[in-house]
Amino acid sequence: MSKDEFGVLLYYKFASIPDLNSLFSFYHSNCNSLGLLGRVRLSPNGVNVTVGGLLLALEKHIEAVKSNSLFQGTDFKVASSHHPLNDKVAVECGFTSLSIRVVKELVTFSSYPLLNPPEVSNAGRHLSAAEFHSVLQSAGQLMKNGSPTDDNQLVLLDARNLYETRIGKFHAPSVETLDPGIRQYSDLPSWIDDNSEQLRGKHVLMYCTGGIRCEMASAYIRSKGAGFENVFQLYGGIQRYLEQFPDGGFFRGKNFVFDHRISVGSSNTSIMGACLICGSSYDNYSSRCRCTHCRILVLICDSCQIKSDAYVCELCLKHGMDFGSIPSVEDGELATVLDKNDLKTVCSDSKISSHLPSRNAPRKLRILCLHGFRQNASCFKGRSASLAKKLKSIAELVFIDAPHELPFIYQSSTEAKNSCAPPTGQHAPPPENCKRKYAWLVASDFGGKVEADWKIANQPFDPLQYQGQTDGFDVSLAYLKKMFSEQGPFDGILGFSQGAAMAALLCAQGDKLKAEIDLRFVILCSGFALPLADFWQKPINCPSLHIFGSDPRKDRQITSHTSRYLASRFEDGCSVIIEHEFGHIIPTRSPYMDNIKDFLRRFL
Repeated sequence: MSKDEFGVLLYYKFASIPDLNSLFSFYHSNCNSLGLLGRVRLSPNGVNVTVGGLLLALEKHIEAVKSNSLFQGTDFKVASSHHPLNDKVAVECGFTSLSIRVVKELVTFSSYPLLNPPEVSNAGRHLSAAEFHSVLQSAGQLMKNGSPTDDNQLVLLDARNLYETRIGKFHAPSVETLDPGIRQYSDLPSWIDDNSEQLRGKHVLMYCTGGIRCEMASAYIRSKGAGFENVFQLYGGIQRYLEQFPDGGFFRGKNFVFDHRISVGSSNTSIMGACLICGSSYDNYSSRCRCTHCRILVLICDSCQIKSDAYVCELCLKHGMDFGSIPSVEDGELATVLDKNDLKTVCSDSKISSHLPSRNAPRKLRILCLHGFRQNASCFKGRSASLAKKLKSIAELVFIDAPHELPFIYQSSTEAKNSCAPPTGQHAPPPENCKRKYAWLVASDFGGKVEADWKIANQPFDPLQYQGQTDGFDVSLAYLKKMFSEQGPFDGILGFSQGAAMAALLCAQGDKLKAEIDLRFVILCSGFALPLADFWQKPINCPSLHIFGSDPRKDRQITSHTSRYLASRFEDGCSVIIEHEFGHIIPTRSPYMDNIKDFLRRFL
């Protein structure tokens, strides 16, 4: 082993982690000291690691990890590779930095709460690469310990995404291979539900890249009960199989990997993939071409990339999302309109005019936006302009004023910070020169709209005043029902601060409002739970994204533990949390923006 040779290490382990903070510190110290780059994901239920570095450093990391009894029996997969270049592929795959994050799930198995979430302890039986190969080879012969006994009762199930299976998959004569053709892993439970009869009574052989996705998916199939007991999975995934069978064995094409290598093949150099436009043999994802609608990777050969940079993947075409509704130009306009025949599948950095011919245009998500206390729709829309711009290809944001109009107030001291407040000793400007302010919830002594010009504040600004603003829900509820009826439908609500508190109260109503306010999701930014016991009788069952600052010194109004408590009011598996280092804002830089988009794409 050359001390200068570079490599990639993959491993995962499902186990109860007693001290996440301690494990986080270990990875931070160890990986940085060894110069390792890549992704480390920690959860209360285990770890999932993909890192790269010098092979000698990787071996030292493995030895350090093995010293922890939690990792007994872990399969450490090491492969030599070229050193990652600081290019688009390396950046996109996270191999130009070290990212260590604590997450709720090691892999997001479903974008919605499951009635019977799988227990990984109920996962399918592991088959080594040799055993897996033997089953496919003999496909009708008995194998010890409950292995397949009938060719017709054996099916192969690929647990990977469509763009992965397009460049490589298993193929065995007389064995049916099921390719779900999913856009993302979290779509797999729905596919299993819809196709369960193809699996019932069968011996199911599952496989994925390295094994972790099969753990959850096989457990989910087995959780369906009688007729779904015989589920097997390829231990170590395709990577271990190709190591055991370097000529490819029953695997055809290349194994897609989530690091700078992009894909790994066998000694068999045959190409399984094809260009989406011209159909020529092609399996190189290095150009990172993506569908303009769903952003899934697509295969576009070099010649077709020169002719056009607008693409629509086969999944979007299948669902009627043709070349209409292409994202608009951000920096100038195209000199000419592209021929619609060229717009078949979009490079990740392409900017295509929105004035292209529209046909079967996909419907964007419509999101109703609720502003914070003493704000208005115009103010919130201005502050959210960057967010709206970055979401414009997948979502339309609709802003409305809250129903409770507030009086203009100012502090009597020189500490007043309201730009419309009259300076001491001077005549106040007419109220019509200042923008009206509104609220979703008000204090118990709120007397309704005040017609007087200005009102002196009763006391200095209190950052905890929101805790006393608990009245006015019924008025706001009736108002929102009217908005949903007149301006709807809306897929979800985005609420900021008090707007988030109002959205959470709507979610807490459960099925009571379903006929009038049917929410697929909510996004709660700097949110909080009001002390209204009647609303929190049981956990909330609604997909939710919670965004808030982690530094109490920067968000002096809504602390992180307040927003985290609101997230805890949702059922397990219903909430996704994004913590950022900023203040009382919605961050629109990477990686936060990427996480917001990932959440929303689940509902497209």
